Amino acid sequence: MTTWIRHRGWTWGFRSTVLLYFLALIVFPIFGIYVQSFSSGWTHFAESIADPIAWKAVLLTIKLGVIATLINVCIGTMIAWVLIRYRFPGRTLLNSLVDLPFALPTAVGGLMILLLLGPGSLLGSLAEKMGAQIVFHQPAIVIAMLFVTFPFVIRAVQPLLEELDPLEQEAAYTMGASKARTFFKVILPSMLPGIISGGMLAFSRALAEFGAVVLVAGNIPGRTLIASVFIFGEVESDNPAGAAAVSILLLTLSFIILWVISTVQQRGRRA
Repeated sequence: MTTWIRHRGWTWGFRSTVLLYFLALIVFPIFGIYVQSFSSGWTHFAESIADPIAWKAVLLTIKLGVIATLINVCIGTMIAWVLIRYRFPGRTLLNSLVDLPFALPTAVGGLMILLLLGPGSLLGSLAEKMGAQIVFHQPAIVIAMLFVTFPFVIRAVQPLLEELDPLEQEAAYTMGASKARTFFKVILPSMLPGIISGGMLAFSRALAEFGAVVLVAGNIPGRTLIASVFIFGEVESDNPAGAAAVSILLLTLSFIILWVISTVQQRGRRA
């Protein structure tokens, strides 16, 4: 009986610690954003949300995030396919490098883009001669988003490819199906949950990116000013309520994305 009581006490203490950690790290900061956004009243909140510059920043962030996500979905799926289905020298090293954006500070990623594609670099100079502008324009923002979201689709698709039974493909070939038909009817449906969840995680991460983007964006309202940089500018302008109001838009969108990802994963397990 004493042992059971001690076990219950230890379990209760462990759960309480985890709950307190979760509240302190996640719930309280989110609650604080909502409180701060309404600290100046509903009128100020509505004005902050209706600010044309804020809306343009949010819409531009969504547009560029969608572009980066679509590129990541295509390229990430192909990279995952190659890393799982093929054996070649350096494969292990390449597989390890996939997670490099997770380990590097995002500001370092922005600095690398600036050095590689900036006006004084070789690639930047060639692009300018061809009439293309990269750094301090929208392409640089997309590249920065691609860098920080690079691993998501790859790591979401790889486990599904590893679990795919080769006998299903062989059965399709035996029944006369072409490689293309086998891919779209057998392989792609198995990868689809990972593609969707990885793509949506990449999109959610792109919406929030600041460190890599702030170094390569021109911060021109309506053209290169994205939501995270706008929020930073509002804080520097001593308008935390306005910054929190725009943050709520991104936060709500992220909640919706996470809910969709959870739904997709649950349906994938049931299937």
